[in-house]
Amino acid sequence: MELFEKEIERNIVFDGRIFKTAVCKAELPNGEVVGRELTVHSGGVCILPVDSEGYGYFVKQYRYGAGKVLLEVPAGKLEVGEDPFDAALRELSEETGFTAGQVVPMGILYSSPAIMTEKIYMYLALDLTGGRQHLDHDEFLELERIKLSDVCDMVYKNEIEDGKSQVLILKSAHYLK
Repeated sequence: MELFEKEIERNIVFDGRIFKTAVCKAELPNGEVVGRELTVHSGGVCILPVDSEGYGYFVKQYRYGAGKVLLEVPAGKLEVGEDPFDAALRELSEETGFTAGQVVPMGILYSSPAIMTEKIYMYLALDLTGGRQHLDHDEFLELERIKLSDVCDMVYKNEIEDGKSQVLILKSAHYLK
């Protein structure tokens, strides 16, 4: 059996600034037609800057969907057609002020593949050079410096609840061993 669903119909029912919502019809491998609901998103990037002393730099910010402040890796939305690598460097500079002498691609993450098209590109930033943050006008966050081994423990203790951050932290720690 081929594991594939053929999209038959897609109707955009909401067209927002950050995402679109579509109601779709798809044909299953057995020929049955079913309804699907899909959030269409341009994707995003996240980047973990780690300095020569083994400290990572994280951002604390209020997240409306969670209803609280979360500790996360620096991240941002991809603009339509934007190269993920370039977007990661932009977010690194905006949120931390850093530039990196080495940027290591750490893979991709689908945040919720059953209902979203969002694809997050993950990067590790090394050989950091400092600078100044230059946040967007609607961005309010605090920068935190935490030993990478300590932040791994925070993931295991569920003190870091953001999925993309959990994945990138653990992948980066493994890479740096």
